[in-house]
Amino acid sequence: MTTESTQSQNQQSAELSTEQLSTEQLTPEQLAEEIVQQAEEQVEEQHEHAHEVISVEQERINELELALATVQATVIDQKDSVIRAKAEVDNIRRRAAQDVEKARKFALEKFSGEMLVTVDNLERALQSIDKEDESKAAVIEGVELTLQGLIASLEKFGVKAVNPQDQPFNPELHQAMSMQEVPDVAPNTVIAVMQKGYELNGRLIRPAMVMVSKAAPSVDESV
Repeated sequence: MTTESTQSQNQQSAELSTEQLSTEQLTPEQLAEEIVQQAEEQVEEQHEHAHEVISVEQERINELELALATVQATVIDQKDSVIRAKAEVDNIRRRAAQDVEKARKFALEKFSGEMLVTVDNLERALQSIDKEDESKAAVIEGVELTLQGLIASLEKFGVKAVNPQDQPFNPELHQAMSMQEVPDVAPNTVIAVMQKGYELNGRLIRPAMVMVSKAAPSVDESV
């Protein structure tokens, strides 16, 4: 055995003897306290290690939750954008349909107004022709056929005449041109139609020009 080996063994033996001597010198209470202290130190070390691991995991969880919230917010924002875009498209379509309908009604109203002038002229022509004159029979027939065809065409487009003869006066449909006392006729009654009114699809485009009856002035019987 070499000198170095011998010295090493002697040193280890000396350290072991010192530890054994140190332990043997402790009282049971001191020994128990030392064991408890060592156990607490080990528990504290494990607790710190566990806390570090939990902190790392919690940080990762927080990152994932933030990413998830960001994605959800993006999805909600995109969904709202789609809904707003769809609503805007629907509004554009509705406005376009309304514009087309308004343009159609305006064009039809203008056309109807021009045709009504012709209807009025044909009706006045029939009233002015002497129906007793047989030589005018062909002319009268031609005018009547033209008038009937024109009225039928207007009716296809929703144009209807307003002829309030003997009906109560309605200021929304009629235009009073004059008033006259008429015996045995209730006041505010249409007694004559000077010019027919017309409606286009239920909407008045020309009021009827009428003469309306009025009440006779009251007589003071005491006089």
